[in-house]
Amino acid sequence: MLRLDCLRSIYSELESCLVITIMGAVAAELQSLGHRPNFFYLQHAMGLASSTGLGLALCLPEQKVIVFDGDGSLLMNLGGLSTMARYRPKNLVHVVFDNESLLSVGGFPTATGTGTDLDGMARSAGVPRVSTVQSVESFTAAVNNAIHGNELTTIIAKVEAKGPSAFVTDLSLLENRFQFRRHIQSLRRA
Repeated sequence: MLRLDCLRSIYSELESCLVITIMGAVAAELQSLGHRPNFFYLQHAMGLASSTGLGLALCLPEQKVIVFDGDGSLLMNLGGLSTMARYRPKNLVHVVFDNESLLSVGGFPTATGTGTDLDGMARSAGVPRVSTVQSVESFTAAVNNAIHGNELTTIIAKVEAKGPSAFVTDLSLLENRFQFRRHIQSLRRA
């Protein structure tokens, strides 16, 4: 399955969530569907999307937080799984797009292509709800269940190593940061 098809299938559900993405293909594909002020594209911080999402989930317990991560990014910060499991925020959904490659930086293979099991790692770290999906339909169902559920969830989505032709955006990274902050402030006033 393609990551873009997955994102497209749940795009409407993201309107009421805070959304954190890693750099590169995930950010470019999500933005191609239409930018929203509740989307934060975490550029130049590979491995830290789950940590950023965890911090937001802990600070804003009434707000659903969704992190779109990648296998390479997660592998750079495996300690994030145990930290998420330790605190178990019920409002955090961690989606890992596993394409077995570092697509955004040249397509080099990751350890998941040679047997590393992210699902097993998340379970062993203590994440209470973990699943691996391999079709758009199962992805959509898993994410919708997690969004409407009340439990820390990690979803490993096995996707093809294909992405956009370019990883550029018209949105200034600085402006994205300010938009996202203003959006969070508006939630706290409501």
